[in-house]
Amino acid sequence: MTTTSGIAGKVAIAGLGATEFSKNSGRTEIRLAMEATLAALADAGIEPGEVDGFCSYTIDKVPEYEIARLLGTQNVTFFSQIPHGGGAACAPVLQAAMAVATGVAKTVVVYRAMNERSWYRFGSGSYGFANTPTVENVNYGWYMPSGLHTPASWVAMFAQRYMYRYGATSEDFGRVAVAVRDFAATNPAAFFYQKPITLEDHQKSKWICEPLHLLDCCQESDGAVAMVVTSLERARDLRQKPVVVKGAAQGIYEGQQIMTSFYRDDITGLPEMGLVANQLWKQSGLTPADIQTAVIYDHFTPFVLLQLEEFGFVPRGEAKDFIRAGHHRRGGKLPLNPHGGQLGEAYIHGMNGVAEGVRQVRGSAVNQVADVEHVLVTAGTGVPTSGLILGVE
Repeated sequence: MTTTSGIAGKVAIAGLGATEFSKNSGRTEIRLAMEATLAALADAGIEPGEVDGFCSYTIDKVPEYEIARLLGTQNVTFFSQIPHGGGAACAPVLQAAMAVATGVAKTVVVYRAMNERSWYRFGSGSYGFANTPTVENVNYGWYMPSGLHTPASWVAMFAQRYMYRYGATSEDFGRVAVAVRDFAATNPAAFFYQKPITLEDHQKSKWICEPLHLLDCCQESDGAVAMVVTSLERARDLRQKPVVVKGAAQGIYEGQQIMTSFYRDDITGLPEMGLVANQLWKQSGLTPADIQTAVIYDHFTPFVLLQLEEFGFVPRGEAKDFIRAGHHRRGGKLPLNPHGGQLGEAYIHGMNGVAEGVRQVRGSAVNQVADVEHVLVTAGTGVPTSGLILGVE
C-alpha cells in the first residue's frame, strides 16, 4: 500500500477513556475531562506525568493548562484547540498525530468534555449574537430575521434542495435514524439503550423544521471522551492493540460559512467533506471498498446521505437507494455508527464517534463488525470539517 502522508502509519491511538453519557452529569466539565483522561492513560498504561501535549475543541470550558496542572505534568510542548464545534471531531487527532510524527510531542491527550444538556444547549437558537458582533455573528444577521435560528433550520435548507434534486424522502432520513437506534438499543453505554424505534415512530415524531422530525436530530448530552496519541513504535509496547492513524485531514471549501453556505452554486453536496475525503484516500492508499464500517457524523440524518456520496460509497444522488437497500444497517455491507451515533448513543461533538472507531479496530466494540481492518470516521458537516481513517497495523 502506497501512502503520501507524513503521518500515515506512523502514529497510533494507544489509550481510550470515557465517562457515562447522560442528560445531567452532576459534576463540572473539568471533572468529566479528568475522569476520561485518567481512564485513557490507565487504558494505555501511561503515567500522567508523561503527557506532554493536549488537543481539544474551542467552544469549551476545559482549558488544557488546567488539565495539565491537575495531571501533574511539568513540560507541555504542544497544545491546540480546533474551532467549529462538531467539525473539529477528528481534527484533534490529526494535530496530535502531526505533533508526534514531527517530534514536537511524544504523548498527546485528545479530549472533549461537555455538559451540553444540563449547562447550555447548542440547539436552542438563543446565542446572544447581537451582543457580540464578530464576523460569524454578523453573518447570521442575514438569516435569523427570516426565522433561521437553529442548526436544524440551517440543515433543513440543504435537505429540502437535496430532496427536490434527487428524490430522497423523509422516510429515507428516517431509515438512518431507525438503524442507529437499533445499534444504540444493544449498547449499554448509549442513552437510548433498549429503546429502538420504528419508521412509524420517526414519521410520527414532531416536526422541528420541515423536513426534519425530532428523530432526525441528534441528542444534547453530558459526558467526556479522551484518548492518547503516541508513536506506533511506542504503542506496540503498551497495553492495548495499536489503532493506527492511516489518514487524517481537515477541509474548508470555496464559499464556506458556518452551517449557512447557502450562496454556493449547488447546496446538494458537502464539498468541504469531499475535500477531506480526497485527502484521506490519497494519504491512506485505500478506497471505499477497503472500509468495513464507518462512523458518519449524524447530527442530522440528511447529512449522512450526503457524506456517503462525498466519500464515493455511492454516486451523487444515489445514497437514498443505498439506505433503502439497508446496506447501512446491522449486518449490511457498510454498517454505519454501530455505537448508536449521536442520534442514539450521545452527542459529545463526535469524539464518542472517534472512540467507536478505535473500539472497532481493536475488536472490542459492543456491536463489533466482523473482520474490521479499516474504519472511516467523519466530523460535523456544514462547517469546516475533518475526518480520519483508523486501521490495524
